[in-house]
Amino acid sequence: MKRQKRDPSHRAYVKGYQAGFDMKTKSHCPHPEDSQIAEEWLRGWSEGRRDQWQGYNMQACQEKVSAL
Repeated sequence: MKRQKRDPSHRAYVKGYQAGFDMKTKSHCPHPEDSQIAEEWLRGWSEGRRDQWQGYNMQACQEKVSAL
């Protein structure tokens, strides 16, 4: 049975979340600026940044990402 590939927008969101939590800037977005995937990455980045500011620790971040 073949494995299904992950949804690219979901993967971009998770990668953006991790980048935001690691306090990286928006300029680290690896996708073209006006693409849907870039929007998902930035949405994840914003949420990751917000969680970092609210004091989430790395374990809570990993649990949240694995639950997505």
